[in-house]
Amino acid sequence: MSDSSPPKRAIITGASSGIGRATALAFAQAGIDIALVSRSETKLKAVVDAVAQTGVEAKAYGVDLAQVDQVKAQLAAIAADFYPIDILVNNAGMGYTGQLADTPLADWQQVMDLNLTSAFQCILGVLPQMRDRRTGTILNVASVAGKTPFPGWGAYSVSKAGLIALSKTLAAEERSNGIRVVAFSPGAVNTPIWDTETVQADFNRAAMLTPEIVAQSILHTVLLPEQAVVEDITLMPSGGSL
Repeated sequence: MSDSSPPKRAIITGASSGIGRATALAFAQAGIDIALVSRSETKLKAVVDAVAQTGVEAKAYGVDLAQVDQVKAQLAAIAADFYPIDILVNNAGMGYTGQLADTPLADWQQVMDLNLTSAFQCILGVLPQMRDRRTGTILNVASVAGKTPFPGWGAYSVSKAGLIALSKTLAAEERSNGIRVVAFSPGAVNTPIWDTETVQADFNRAAMLTPEIVAQSILHTVLLPEQAVVEDITLMPSGGSL
């Protein structure tokens, strides 16, 4: 990036921890201004403080992405306030384990709302601005579970497979508008998702990808020259699936 070009500006959801936080730090080190979105404004402010020393502009926006009927308008407002948006990283999501036969409808809907529908609504919030400017990159953090069945991860896998399909369809529809779309599917990543109440799994977390490794791959992908796009990427731990 030449000194004469303005810094890129990005929105990152789920930015208070894990992959989102690591991506925010990686973007800041690369000189990308960042709008950080998460339910916890307190945790977000800690991330803003962490990136402040890099000299980029960083701003925290508290949004409950589970309230899917409000997300489109909220993201549109953020996109207007932090204009112009060059990059959207849809990273927010939840883990969920349980046999499909034992999954209550309310749990199923919660997983779909946060992992798939909220990302769809975030996209619709920023898409008009990207279309107007005829440029933009949307990266959706899916999962290898969206491509490979893991027993006990049914609802989660379906939500991530849907996110991959959403990414591919959006890429085909928006290519002519100068918008790039990436389906980014990591294998297991050592994040706080493994400590949540909805995930019951006993894996070797030391063998997993780190959020920092994932963040560097996301950074590299979104900074490709505009003539290129990696539309579908799978990033695995070198030891393979856990």
